Amino acid sequence: MPQPLPRPGAGRPATAGAAPLQVGFDELGTPLREVTFVVVDLETTGGSAEACAITEIGAVKVRGGEVLGELATLVDPEGPVPAHIQVLTGITTSMLVGAPRLPEVLPSFLEFARGAVLVAHNAPFDIGFLKAAARRTGHAWPGFPVVDTVRLARRVVTRDEVPNHRLASLAALFRSSTTPEHRALADARATVDVLHGLLDRLAPLGVTHLEDLAGAGDPVPADVRRKRTLADGLPHAPGVYLFRGPKDEVLYVGTSTTSLRTRVRTYFTAGEKRGRMTEMVRLATRVDTVVCATPLEARVRELRLIAEHSPRYNRRSRFPERMPWVRLTAEPYPRLSVVREVREEPGAVHLGPFASRGAAALAVEALHGAFPVRQCTRRLPVVAPAGASACVLAEVGRCGAPCTGGQDVAAYAEVVAAVRSAMTGDPWPVVSAHATRIGHLVAQERFEEATTVRDRLQAFLRGATRAQRVGPLAALPELVAAAPLPEGGWELAVVRHGRLAATARVDRRSDPMPVVDALCASAEHVDRPPWPASAAHPEETDLVLAWLEGPGVRVVRAPEGWACPVGGAQSVSDVAAAVTTAALVAGGRRAPLGTEERVAPGPRTAGTPTTPVPVVAPPAGAAGRRSA
Repeated sequence: MPQPLPRPGAGRPATAGAAPLQVGFDELGTPLREVTFVVVDLETTGGSAEACAITEIGAVKVRGGEVLGELATLVDPEGPVPAHIQVLTGITTSMLVGAPRLPEVLPSFLEFARGAVLVAHNAPFDIGFLKAAARRTGHAWPGFPVVDTVRLARRVVTRDEVPNHRLASLAALFRSSTTPEHRALADARATVDVLHGLLDRLAPLGVTHLEDLAGAGDPVPADVRRKRTLADGLPHAPGVYLFRGPKDEVLYVGTSTTSLRTRVRTYFTAGEKRGRMTEMVRLATRVDTVVCATPLEARVRELRLIAEHSPRYNRRSRFPERMPWVRLTAEPYPRLSVVREVREEPGAVHLGPFASRGAAALAVEALHGAFPVRQCTRRLPVVAPAGASACVLAEVGRCGAPCTGGQDVAAYAEVVAAVRSAMTGDPWPVVSAHATRIGHLVAQERFEEATTVRDRLQAFLRGATRAQRVGPLAALPELVAAAPLPEGGWELAVVRHGRLAATARVDRRSDPMPVVDALCASAEHVDRPPWPASAAHPEETDLVLAWLEGPGVRVVRAPEGWACPVGGAQSVSDVAAAVTTAALVAGGRRAPLGTEERVAPGPRTAGTPTTPVPVVAPPAGAAGRRSA
């Protein structure tokens, strides 16, 4: 039932005292000359961050090539330094006597590095020790962005220049003023010079901002990396992006529910592993964006733009008009056929739409396997002509032969009524017939044929589920719903005949009802489509339904009500379980799923039977319905 929305101030409170989040490079967007780096190096008693301790910390703070400060201190590991470590670093156990302990040193380092980007040579080692130290001392790790100079060096320094990517080799290559000597401050100073040398080499590759460093170590082709500038200036907002080619054609349409700029940038990193996307990026000359008010609007606009432009690099949602339906025709002796569109005609019933014509054909075969409905394709007269002959299906009892007068209109109408009921409401006659067939095939070890029968049943259930979910929503002239936002407030949507007509966001301090009124007044006008088709792309209606069924979503207005068939195809979410249940019923080991009781489907689709409720028999030509 429609529910009132809370008044201003009743939204979710802001989260207080939450743990610090890792800062993303894409959220910074700072030119490298303005970035403050803290280059850090540690000396330790061993290689395990959990079992060993820090003996020395050295850090250098730099910005724009200028040294802003240095921090260096020995740290008492509260234990002896192994002999081989003493030989390597020159730090002995006696040198650490009287040195400050980690709980005294770590807060000073965290304050020194506050707001900066941490840089280290082989960063996982040094940062791993610092994170472990923070856990031991009870300090929250601030989630610094981290740059690893080893990873950058592997990208731009070849083995022809250096024998390896160790700090000493790179320091010599870039003529560092400090020679690394396995002491923290000296190694940090050398790493500063190495960092500057690497940034000089990365600049011609388009690495000029801090966010560029996130993927600078990735093996991305140079021509693709240079296209990163296409993302410059794109908004940090949900919406749709369109890659355009040299002739201004749309190459690809995508969506982001959080940040368009962040999403588009991923196409220029090693995170994008699809070869066709790399090919698309090479052709692209610009990226256009459409900022959307809500994530739902972004997803819907993506589908509409794909259907409008049919971009060559989009593989789905391009041709909604090609999605077929199964139609029970309206004629004296109705039959099943696969059609491209829904035409509203008294007595006609539709299933779908299906992803392919093959899937629709399987659904037709499932219905033919459950009911003796005629399979010939010609239109039959009410009175059979003299001399007409029946097909082989009549001889084997699979058809009542209305073509020869073996079945009159009234008798055939009983068969059609059962087919119509299975398509619009109760799928169990089809499930039961297929369960029996599968049982016989399995008993004979004809497993491949049993799989084919299962696929037919699955195709029918998918088509029936889609029609029974979409039909009730498509019939509504208007439905207004609201979903709670994580930060408080509401995401509002106006849906007309299954099409998203308007959407907006309301913050937690505002009264949502005036916005609802304004949204309804300005929403797109949508003409009523032929039932059960919606007025939108089938996938758009699926998106809207998924959003409506999301946690916390409230129906604000639905003047004509919104309901789905009782015990319909949605109640059969697991085909294997349904077949097993039907087989048990046929064997008398379970109460028949007739008029006694039926398992009520859950909020979306039913799984394991839980709560029995009385069956509501659907009226002629319509399905029984339950409250949404």
